[in-house]
Amino acid sequence: MTIALTSRRASDVRVIGLISLAHGSSHFFHLILPPMFPWLKAEFGFNYAELGLLMTIFFVVSCMVQAASGFLVDRIGARPVLFAGVGLLALAALTYSQSNGYAMLVLGAVIAGCGNGVFHPVDYTLINHKISPSNLPYAYSVHGVTGYLGWAAAPAFMVAMTTVFDWRIAFLAAAALEASILLMLWLGRDRLVDDVQARRQESETKHAANNPSGTPLSTFGFMRLPVVWLCWIFFFFSMAATSGLQSFAPTALFEIYDLAVSSGNYYLTLLSMGGAGGMLLGAYLATRLKVPERIITICFTVNIVMGLLLATGILPTEIIVIAFIVIGLGLGIAAPSRDLMIRAATPSGASGRVYGIVYSGIDLGAAISPLVFGILLDIGMPKLLFIGVALLQLMIILIGFKVSNLSASKSA
Repeated sequence: MTIALTSRRASDVRVIGLISLAHGSSHFFHLILPPMFPWLKAEFGFNYAELGLLMTIFFVVSCMVQAASGFLVDRIGARPVLFAGVGLLALAALTYSQSNGYAMLVLGAVIAGCGNGVFHPVDYTLINHKISPSNLPYAYSVHGVTGYLGWAAAPAFMVAMTTVFDWRIAFLAAAALEASILLMLWLGRDRLVDDVQARRQESETKHAANNPSGTPLSTFGFMRLPVVWLCWIFFFFSMAATSGLQSFAPTALFEIYDLAVSSGNYYLTLLSMGGAGGMLLGAYLATRLKVPERIITICFTVNIVMGLLLATGILPTEIIVIAFIVIGLGLGIAAPSRDLMIRAATPSGASGRVYGIVYSGIDLGAAISPLVFGILLDIGMPKLLFIGVALLQLMIILIGFKVSNLSASKSA
């Protein structure tokens, strides 16, 4: 028995290692373009509105692809979709490196959005079906930590490569890095096999047990479930809040506290590192306490308080630093409980489709939030960034309880 448990644990570690490596690379590609904006502006004469539109294109395409790719995962399996996504990211960086104008940058953003859109349906399908239940919170935690690390690594990598060489070499290096990750995934491909038939059989068996009338299982039936759309709204608000902070916290701190923008970027690094550390603690708490909605409520309540304090404009620098670390910790601690809550709400056998639809809310939140908060800053209301993020997090708490109640009703 001990040997079997040890072997199972080792297998879980290898699987989550491969999945998390891919996930970290997707987050890395979220931020390979923005650090290059000053160089692209100098090279081609674009304005920042045109450059910002590239990110909107990226996330809108990713949103559409994410919703669709979940159906593909449930039909052909997660592994080939994962390989396609990683390959497309490498191709996008290669396209950026060869850009001779705005059209090629748009093409690169579209390709990158197509690649990025596959990761959540793929990752969570593999995690939920290949990781033992006792290790799921830790798998979610490691998966999330690598996402934060990808965000943290991209600006430093791209700026360093551009400083030493030039912006085209930086994009080529990003393409080579992603190609090497695809090679590692290929070498570990046997651990990423997704038994589609087994998942479909399990779904049909459970559907037959819960449906004595014999109504056939519908491919799109899950879309009639209110809990699926509540989860979508949950992720929309979550990413809208996070993206708002990532996009404009340095500018808002400059306007409110007269802090240098470089200092604001330092605070974002602290937020990301706090999030990574918080996920590790969050996995332990999720495993021990098994009350995801309460963990989410506590974390976001603390974050709401921190956001409102930041909006006052009276905090000393030392407290601002602490506030960003605490916000990062709150986001990280809540993440494994959030993923467990979504898993409990997912109909059996439809994980790819459900995660594809639900997580498309992340991309749409990331596409819309910077536009809305950018307008608020343009009209001279920087405090509304932190107030708006606090309101979004209040909505997350309310929706989290509703999702948890519906999940409990489903399992009762």
